[in-house]
Amino acid sequence: MLTHATRCLLSPRTITTSCIALLLHGCSSITPPPPGVNHATCWNKLHGWQQDSFSEALPALLSQCPRLSKKSPEWKNICSSAKSLTLASDVEVRRFIEENFIPHTIIGTAGKNEGLITGYYEPTLNGSLKPDDQYSYPLYQTPKDMLTVKLDSRFKELKGKRVRGRITGNTVIPYYSRAEIDKPESPLKGQELLWVDDPDAAFFLHIQGSGRIQLTDGSMVGVGYANQNGHPYVAIGKKLIETGALTREEVSLDTIRQWLDTNPSKAQALKNQNPSYVFFTMRHDLEFGPRGSLNVPLTPERSVAVDRKIIPLGTPLWVTTTLPGTNKPYQRLVFAQDTGGAINGPVRADVFFGRGERAEKLAGEMKQKGSIYALLPKPANSQNQMNCQ
Repeated sequence: MLTHATRCLLSPRTITTSCIALLLHGCSSITPPPPGVNHATCWNKLHGWQQDSFSEALPALLSQCPRLSKKSPEWKNICSSAKSLTLASDVEVRRFIEENFIPHTIIGTAGKNEGLITGYYEPTLNGSLKPDDQYSYPLYQTPKDMLTVKLDSRFKELKGKRVRGRITGNTVIPYYSRAEIDKPESPLKGQELLWVDDPDAAFFLHIQGSGRIQLTDGSMVGVGYANQNGHPYVAIGKKLIETGALTREEVSLDTIRQWLDTNPSKAQALKNQNPSYVFFTMRHDLEFGPRGSLNVPLTPERSVAVDRKIIPLGTPLWVTTTLPGTNKPYQRLVFAQDTGGAINGPVRADVFFGRGERAEKLAGEMKQKGSIYALLPKPANSQNQMNCQ
């Protein structure tokens, strides 16, 4: 049944006074599509699609195949065929993607397909396996007294949420916050993994989720995300904006670090406004990148963190945005292989830039507008080509 608004738009013979009033008010009865992965679209709608170096994305695809091939017959077939692409050219990989996937628009709030693209990287810190006057800031392993509470089978509103607690008496209460853990007499004393020489670097390591530690004997070890205390992530950059210390345009990894350096007496209080706390585990496979939430090594500039409630892990994505400072187009095939406490919403991605100076700079400054398209496996009974104009 046609709505009054639809009849107004389709038939000029029905343009009455009420129709004119409706049209002048913007056809407010037309509801925008719901946020999330939406309608299928055509490859020629993906800006920059022809220009990517698709062969560089192949390792990220192949790395996740052992896991995704168990998810569905479509992924099993895709991964079986992808094995023959090891030495394929950019054109051959692009054709493979076009033959096996269908692009879908991802819609944000109010029907818009534009959102926020940020970045993260793998930092290197100086550390020691034993504490001393220089190395006195601990990285903790998962605490032995922390409980993981799983109630989402009874309370649907808890699905996808990290609920952590501890027992006091006969009551389960929220686990310690950052302010409680980082106080001089920490309740986690004795559960240190190692110690670093910079408290701010340790704080930012929590945000990045993984990193490398240069030890005092010259050797290198890796630390990776193991768990989290269940408290929500709060961006301290936003807090600095709210107090007027920095403007929205000024906020970056570097400017936040500078503020912490020049305000040492206020630094811990600011960091405590982010109650989220990350616990780490040792990793020794340093020839590969850190592992994301999909438990596969992250590939620089081909792996992204997403909101897994909206975008299933492993989904190939086409991201179109710009690089900070230059507004140079940044359009490429990436894979949803990680998650993050600050990565919420449909048109939202956090690009893993790897390690090194370039990665640190891009990750620290990246806060660009952009669009995301989900490339979903083509059903077995679908037509080989879409009717695209």
